[in-house]
Amino acid sequence: MTAPNPKNVLAGLWRAAGQPEAALDAIKLTGAEPVMPSSFAFGTVAQVTIGAAALAAGELWRLRTGRRQSISIDMRDAAIDFRSERYMRVNGAGRPEMWDPIAGLYRCGDGRWVRLHTNMPHHCAGTLKLLGCEHDRAAVQRKLDHWQAEALETAAAEAGLVVTATRSFNEWDAHPQGQAVAQLPLMSIEKIGDAPPRPLGSGERPLAGVKVLDLTRVIAGPVCGRTLAVHGADVLLVTAAHLPTMQPLVIDTGRGKLSVQLDLRDQAARATLTGLLKEADVFVQGYRPGTIGGHGFSPQDAARIRPGIIYVSLCAYGHEGPWAGRRGFDSLVQNANGLNVAEAEAAGVAEPKPLPGQALDHGTGFLMAFGAMTALARRTTEGWKRVEK
Repeated sequence: MTAPNPKNVLAGLWRAAGQPEAALDAIKLTGAEPVMPSSFAFGTVAQVTIGAAALAAGELWRLRTGRRQSISIDMRDAAIDFRSERYMRVNGAGRPEMWDPIAGLYRCGDGRWVRLHTNMPHHCAGTLKLLGCEHDRAAVQRKLDHWQAEALETAAAEAGLVVTATRSFNEWDAHPQGQAVAQLPLMSIEKIGDAPPRPLGSGERPLAGVKVLDLTRVIAGPVCGRTLAVHGADVLLVTAAHLPTMQPLVIDTGRGKLSVQLDLRDQAARATLTGLLKEADVFVQGYRPGTIGGHGFSPQDAARIRPGIIYVSLCAYGHEGPWAGRRGFDSLVQNANGLNVAEAEAAGVAEPKPLPGQALDHGTGFLMAFGAMTALARRTTEGWKRVEK
């Protein structure tokens, strides 16, 4: 298969967001596929999504100063950035192991594969309770010999756990969630209220003076916040002591951010977040639909508290369809939607094969940042926007 032309892909994204055509002349894309061992255009996805975010930052700079910046992105460099958590070093040492011993692929009794995600302690404990076994791969496999893949997937979801059955592209296209997602755009930027235009004013960087509240975890959402920080925004990571974390990921995606712990189950914490929101420009959240709204910070709530807010939402399987409320991670989405089957077929192996990096997470993070900056640009003349990815 011929690799897509990165400049054409970027141009399609840029035009779909309504950004000015002239800006495309400011970016140079170098390098070519393949840069990673994959049957998919991994490097192109990295280069294009990073490029879209960089170009959006350049457009904000033009709005501030009247001048364009020249942007150059090499495909190999972009692909490395898409694996940033793998290359991270802390005080010269490699990152600690994040993968739980029982996480990964298993064949069930019906001959189909499933992927377990047990890297969060509560997900691990819940999975072991569901299966009724000890924390050991062989013990898990013995239990799964008596399960059907889709039955386990459903039971895990009902228990608030994270497991997906492996599907081909055709199977995903026929699945109700696959059909729901197929009807959605890659990203939408919608005006959901009224607020006066708010010019960016002077500043030494594209996002200087822009305040961002980052209520996300793991990779996708945090990459969005990190990207906004790279371009000059003041980003505050909002988390809570009771929420499980993967510390290496917090380090990797936390560059350039401040952080605060707020337990939104507490009224005083909600009041604190309300105060922060009154001064914010961008609110980024990655919880399942309705979750953050249950604490009083839905898009409508946020717009009432802070007219003109840019509200960016992310969830694993999309905001519509029967799986909209399910928990998910990049590796599980790859497994459910056919990517791992296609990669295995291309490699000539029987076991489902993941992409050589968390491309869905990283790409989504950069597209979220792209959408947020596009909305900021529009707000300078139009007013209040909401972004969904």
